[in-house]
Amino acid sequence: MAVDLLLGLQWGDEGKGKIVDVLTSNYNIIARFQGGPNAGHTLVFNGKKHVLHTIPSGIFHEGTFNLVGNGVVIDPVIFNKELDKLEEQGVDFRKSLLISRKAHIILPTHRLLDAASEASKGKAKIGSTLKGIGPTYMDKTGRNGIRVGDVEMADWKDKYRALADKHEAMIAFYNVDLQYDLQELETEFFKSVEVLKSLIFIDSEEYLHQAQKEGKTILAEGAQGSLLDIDFGTYPFVTSSNTTAAGACTGLGIAPNKIGEVYGIFKAYTTRVGSGPFPTELFDEVGETMGRVGNEFGATTGRSRRCGWLDLVALRYACQVNGVTKLIMMKGDVLSGFKTLKVCTSYNYKGEEIQHFPYNVEPENLTPIYTDFKGWNEDLTGMTDAADMPQALVEYIEFLEKELEIPITIVSVGPDRKQTIIR
Repeated sequence: MAVDLLLGLQWGDEGKGKIVDVLTSNYNIIARFQGGPNAGHTLVFNGKKHVLHTIPSGIFHEGTFNLVGNGVVIDPVIFNKELDKLEEQGVDFRKSLLISRKAHIILPTHRLLDAASEASKGKAKIGSTLKGIGPTYMDKTGRNGIRVGDVEMADWKDKYRALADKHEAMIAFYNVDLQYDLQELETEFFKSVEVLKSLIFIDSEEYLHQAQKEGKTILAEGAQGSLLDIDFGTYPFVTSSNTTAAGACTGLGIAPNKIGEVYGIFKAYTTRVGSGPFPTELFDEVGETMGRVGNEFGATTGRSRRCGWLDLVALRYACQVNGVTKLIMMKGDVLSGFKTLKVCTSYNYKGEEIQHFPYNVEPENLTPIYTDFKGWNEDLTGMTDAADMPQALVEYIEFLEKELEIPITIVSVGPDRKQTIIR
């Protein structure tokens, strides 16, 4: 049985959580394959807003298993708080939430290292969420990390102490003014680890292999976005994991020939949080309006998102890298009311017009070339049928499908799971 993938095609915040929630009824297992609590997946249903950071977005569906895969990094403290909120909402996760033993654990000192590193960069900071994600992946690749399976071992605290002591020496090396009480942080950390140990730990690659043999349907859920991929994103302003389709193979232990549909999610415009190049960014009233109407604030950090027109060059690149088979367009409702819409269809790169995403997209090297489209005034938020969409929106979508050569099968017109048009 093939495994379907769902991932973001821009700089994150595309609305993956909502779409996973919408699609979950079609799957037996939802499996998160990379990232950590730097992700914020927002779901809205029954008049309530829910924000998940590490737990897969299918958790609210009874009968669906939710797996935190080996490619994910887990902060037990944040994870515990997520569990508390689920319990408050009456969600029974004890039997349906599974944790890979090979997932790495974020230590309190990883968060401190993150803060020290970012502070040392001054104006050159990369815009880290300061959740300890980067340092944890560094320990993973440096073969120093502590994994979920380690906490089942009798001597795991000795391993913890050795690594935490090493981290403190590294923090001192940065020579920044960082005030912290490690003993206090560790008290909460060890308490949260005990909560984590009450959940079901599994050898997730074997679990998924058997599930495929049994014909179970599986959806792999990504975090962040393709342009934040450690290899293919706008480096160094990227995250620390592979957010692209290849990351699902390494983050879950799924063979490449077992991948089925690849759902790519993008906004009808573009946003970015934190530092880094953004060719179509708007600094005028139009960009401000996009941010206000779209409520463009990070679900994890609360930071305001930078806004701009849709970048078709970057989107085409992300589709190619991921092998996207179906597209999902989010926040079409936000563009209602604009007289003219613009889509970046190529770049002027060092005096030459190009349509591919180059190595360096800093503003001194390129300027976007736009194609204009007629806007629409209709309120889309109450629409549930593709036949009701205004003609200008239909033309906008059809242009994107023609350029990308991939069908747009879902159009989201609001945050609620019901505000979804299937085409």
